[in-house]
Amino acid sequence: MLNFLPVPLIIFFSLTFYVLNTLFWLVPIVIFSFLKAIIPFAAWQKVMSYLLDAMASNWVGVNSFIQDLFTHVNYQHKGLEKLTLNDWYLVISNHQSWVDILVLQRVLHGKIPFLKFFLKKELIYVPFLGIAWWALDFPFMKRFSREFLAKNPHLKGKDIETTRKACEKFKHKPVSVMNFLEGTRFTSVKQKKQGSEFQYLLKPKAGGIAFVLDAMRDHLTTIVNVTIEYPQGIPTFIDFVKGKVTQVNVVIETLPIDEKLIGDYFNDAQYKENFQLWVNQLWCEKDQQLTSMQSEHKSKL
Repeated sequence: MLNFLPVPLIIFFSLTFYVLNTLFWLVPIVIFSFLKAIIPFAAWQKVMSYLLDAMASNWVGVNSFIQDLFTHVNYQHKGLEKLTLNDWYLVISNHQSWVDILVLQRVLHGKIPFLKFFLKKELIYVPFLGIAWWALDFPFMKRFSREFLAKNPHLKGKDIETTRKACEKFKHKPVSVMNFLEGTRFTSVKQKKQGSEFQYLLKPKAGGIAFVLDAMRDHLTTIVNVTIEYPQGIPTFIDFVKGKVTQVNVVIETLPIDEKLIGDYFNDAQYKENFQLWVNQLWCEKDQQLTSMQSEHKSKL
């Protein structure tokens, strides 16, 4: 609606509105986080969790409105009709830009439970944000290194047990947990450094998603496999803010989580090999899909 404004003004107003929207919702989220923390009754904390998730969802909704106010992006998506707010999801996606997070929040908003990321347990001590992440039920994971376990063998398995207990809250509350398998944003430099066999992807890291599936084995039912493609090239956040991005293509596939995907990745060699093969096959198919989408755009030029 206001994309006729000069680009510098679009950037200024967009960033200002994003910051104001974040502060507007962060303040009550932090306040209600403390209320949730100091009253340790299960029923109260459950109500607070739903209320806090609603606030976070409203933050995403307003961000989407800001995007529509200053830019015009055509989102082409497939597969949303298979999703519901009442299911337990593990969301995975290729990762090319910080814009990916905005795209995922925009496209999946109101279709699945509010997206949450697995965080390292130490991040709970980050001022204000730590308590907010805790209150929003972001799952915190605790991982012991092989070196640490070698010196403390009695703690073997305790990390996954601790994380699994932390995820008990999801037994009665639908959740969407987000994981970028590549672990970092795609660039041609990283691709060459890795020696990645994929044209549009970095090598996937199977260990992280295996840990999530094991820790939340009783609380996840479906994998949401998302492929994001930018026909005009991979954008920066500023590219997105100033309206340079006019189209985003998103393909969504749902996959059941069956028993063969659950196991001890770090101690079961056979499971580890099979799981890596499954992840690599998934990534081969995603790379072929991106190749096909890119070829289709080029043929129209």
